[in-house]
Amino acid sequence: MNAIGRRLPLLDRLARRFGPGAPQPGSLRGQLLRWLLGPLLVLVALNTLSVYHNALNAADVAYDRSLLASTRALAERVSIVDGKVVADVPYVALDSFETDTLGRIYYKVTGINGETVSGYADLPPVPANVPRSEAYPALVRFYHANYNGQPVRIAALLQPVYDDSMRGIALIQVGETLEARRGLSNQILFDTLVWQALLLLAVALLVWFAVRLVLQPLMRLKIAVETRSLNDSSDVDPTLVHKEVRPLVAAMNSSRSRLQILISSQRRFIADASHQLRTPLTVLKTQAELALRECDRPGVDPQATRAALREIVHSIAATTDSTVNLANRLLTLARIEHGGDADGAAVRSEPASLRDIARQVGLEMAMAAVARQIDLALEADSECVVQGQALLLHELIANLVDNALRYTPRGGTVTLRVRPGAGTVGVVLEVEDSGQGVAAAERERVFAPFYRAAATLERNPGGAGLGLAIVRDIATLHGASIALDDAGSGQGLKVTVAFPRT
Repeated sequence: MNAIGRRLPLLDRLARRFGPGAPQPGSLRGQLLRWLLGPLLVLVALNTLSVYHNALNAADVAYDRSLLASTRALAERVSIVDGKVVADVPYVALDSFETDTLGRIYYKVTGINGETVSGYADLPPVPANVPRSEAYPALVRFYHANYNGQPVRIAALLQPVYDDSMRGIALIQVGETLEARRGLSNQILFDTLVWQALLLLAVALLVWFAVRLVLQPLMRLKIAVETRSLNDSSDVDPTLVHKEVRPLVAAMNSSRSRLQILISSQRRFIADASHQLRTPLTVLKTQAELALRECDRPGVDPQATRAALREIVHSIAATTDSTVNLANRLLTLARIEHGGDADGAAVRSEPASLRDIARQVGLEMAMAAVARQIDLALEADSECVVQGQALLLHELIANLVDNALRYTPRGGTVTLRVRPGAGTVGVVLEVEDSGQGVAAAERERVFAPFYRAAATLERNPGGAGLGLAIVRDIATLHGASIALDDAGSGQGLKVTVAFPRT
């Protein structure tokens, strides 16, 4: 539980950074430079510290070797005279030591019994926890101390001394101030920083040129897209860019193809709509002119004029209703083709009971069926839930039932069925009538907008030819398949819409 609790804040941070509400990415070149040069700067800093530390160790080894040499030179001057440990250290030797080490030299010689034989008696003693150096074949220890307010590095060498009367171990300590070491350390640090800075500058320039060179294909892609004409519908060449960016170019080409299809569909729809609306509008204009001519004709009985005008107005009303119905169907078809519902909003996928929708459509169409003396039946035992948009599903069923009622003769039957499917089919919707049906050769063409089969022209000459086109688009929007077959009785048409299982 604690591990999950610790993981969730990390996931939240990643979601905020890379999710839909994440800030804009900004410059790709800038991000590449920051992600390449930032870690490189950290690595150079760590490498500088490592090099400086190693250089200091090397300087300590070199100066410790020189300090040991001075200690050994001093140890060679320690001897036993008349039973006492003596040290013959002339000032010339000390001057030579200081000249060699470039620092202040302090020394102390301690006899066999711990007495100070020569040198600085207050020189700091050897700490108890200082180990013997393993780098040299001598009993020597190196340690740091403070002497006269200055830091010093001291070498303590155990030197055997003996003669015929006595023998023992003398301690020779030689210390030097750290000016020379610090000077060498500062020089090493300065040289290291200069070289690392030059190296970082050179790498930064190389990275900048490399990033600029690597991004050149993207700039070529940008120029190719910007200079493309509006009428050029060909795909962008994916070989212009790197292999990793080619899926993006493929997605751009796919989106451009879909956009071209949408534009072509809009142009075709506008052309078809203009053609279909021109005829009823021309009829309306002709009927209006007839009405005006009838009103202006002299010497006609007013009663006859009113009767003629009434007939013309009825024709105008019928033509207007047909035009309004055509316009509504055109708008519905346009909205569905663009993935919207009847209100123009995007389709919201939600569970919908196809049985309840079919029952509602049946109640709405019942009066029209009674007026035409058609037996309208509903067969739906189970609820049959589908995933989709209830308003569009209502439009689909209403169009199918309306078509069936229009093309079924009086005394015929129209059956609306909703049943569960099998396998990958979740729900099956069937609308079966006892009309004239549709010839097998025309069953694919009737789904095209404004196309009308020969048999339908006789029964309903004023139809628009949009009902099945709307049905097909709604079914496609819901992932359903639609098929036309002969009715089970051998006469009529059966429309089957199969919805996928959810």
